[in-house]
Amino acid sequence: MANATKLAAVKGDKGRAVRFGVAATSDPRIDDASRKRCKTIVEMIADIVADGVRMPDGTPVEVVWSDVLIDGEKQADQVARQFRAAEVDAVILAPDTWAFPQLTGISLLAQLPPDTPVNITCGNSGPKPGVVYAHALNGALAQSGRLAHLNVGSWPDTGEYPKPSQPTVDALVDWCYAAMAHAGLKGRRVVVFGHDSMGMETALAHVIPTRRTFGLEITRLDMKLLADMLQKGAYDKKELRELRGWVDKHVGKRLELPSAADSERFNLSLAMYLVIRDLLSDLNAVGGGFMSQLEWGSDRRGLPLPVADAMESLFNSSFDHRGPKPVMPFATEADVQGLLTMLYTSWLAGGAPPLFMDFRKVWEPWEIQALARKLKVGYTRKDLWAAKGIVDGDNSGSASFDWAGKPGEKSETIMKRVSMPMAELYYFPGGGNSVTFVTPGGIQGVAARLAYSDLSGMFSLVWDEACTVDLPAKLAKAVANTSNITWPHTWVVPKYAVMGEYKQYAPANHFHMVWDLAPARLEYWMDLANVLSAAPWQARPAFIEGVDRPLPLLYVLNGGEAQAKMRRARHSG
Repeated sequence: MANATKLAAVKGDKGRAVRFGVAATSDPRIDDASRKRCKTIVEMIADIVADGVRMPDGTPVEVVWSDVLIDGEKQADQVARQFRAAEVDAVILAPDTWAFPQLTGISLLAQLPPDTPVNITCGNSGPKPGVVYAHALNGALAQSGRLAHLNVGSWPDTGEYPKPSQPTVDALVDWCYAAMAHAGLKGRRVVVFGHDSMGMETALAHVIPTRRTFGLEITRLDMKLLADMLQKGAYDKKELRELRGWVDKHVGKRLELPSAADSERFNLSLAMYLVIRDLLSDLNAVGGGFMSQLEWGSDRRGLPLPVADAMESLFNSSFDHRGPKPVMPFATEADVQGLLTMLYTSWLAGGAPPLFMDFRKVWEPWEIQALARKLKVGYTRKDLWAAKGIVDGDNSGSASFDWAGKPGEKSETIMKRVSMPMAELYYFPGGGNSVTFVTPGGIQGVAARLAYSDLSGMFSLVWDEACTVDLPAKLAKAVANTSNITWPHTWVVPKYAVMGEYKQYAPANHFHMVWDLAPARLEYWMDLANVLSAAPWQARPAFIEGVDRPLPLLYVLNGGEAQAKMRRARHSG
């Protein structure tokens, strides 16, 4: 009689690193030296991924590779068993010789989940043409409706150790980050406190579409739980004193506290960070959000409580009172689509801190030039803010402290630029303190915003490359006073969009920015997640070599990117 097997206890419950599986196909007729070279390439590619790709917390991804060359069905079965046993999340095939697609790659992939990300990286070699096989396999997969990304790179035609070119490596690493973000967040969850904030349709928690598109769960908790836990003092009092001491040390007199009661309200805001941090940890969450308005801090029919600005900024920052930490993308106003935007762009950028902003006042060139002339502030055509205009990105919550400085600056230096004035009682009768700073210019990144449409049942990402700029001090003060002087300000200039386009196509009242995110990496992710790319800027070419990822063949054969993605959505739905 057969007996069932009891599973062993699982050590840890925080989720493991994303695991890549690397293998190569070949032809049984190939000579031994070429077969040895094939195995060398597989190991080299595996080491490149292991060395070049990190999870958002800085830990390396896991990479396994097989020295079984897939000559036919038997070897495809062997490698498939290896990959399944290793729980591989994404597959990289690195062929260097001709092979037979149906007997090799297709037989392998048939035994893995159909949504497994697939990359085919090859050199443009002539002697035993792996590139010919790569095109044959990619064409076969596209014909069957399977998405794959082809990376026709370059490595020497001969030699036992053919080192891939840097562009080949860069394209592979960009794809790996996209696969890591896509596969690594499946089955994970975010936690959002409160319901649909302020009636914003663009912030709704589209639970089923989010689950279907991203494989991500949205856990919703009532803000009453947080209020109860604060009232009970369900946090470490000693750690609260340490956190407050850290703020006092680094912010000092820029923390505005007119009375002892204001000091206690600020402590309550810091306690919110500790309580929610522990709740998110207990739930193995990868992100969060907090409704705040109106019920928490603004509805005078109840008992308004202090603003959550400091708490939200701490989550989005790469440091707190304990030192360096992974960022925890966290959205103010329970803006779930904003949270998803920050979560995925942060993961794609290797854990870079996200910025949450109002899409506030758009200053077209003529308008900001007129204000500069009025203030007698000089400018030339070389001043980007004058030539292109700016968006004043500011919001009372969620602004990562990191954005008070530039990438790589020390936290002590960054915090010297942060102030915490009293919150505006008109908006927040519960009181508390805002967080404010002005982001320095010269930061390059991507400004973006996810949006959902019930018409297509799909998510789109409105995006452009962007940079921050410095304004002359007198002009900066005037621009900030036009909106809210006590909130953080980031002067954003899109690369390709003109302000007439930018202000018309914003999909919501919030937008987001992350630094050091390559467009190709973002595009690979949109492919894997089947998210529509919305970059309707007339000045942006459809394809920029060395910047964009090559269009997958699947799209070319099905009427273009948007058409193919919509067909995939209908097919999967």
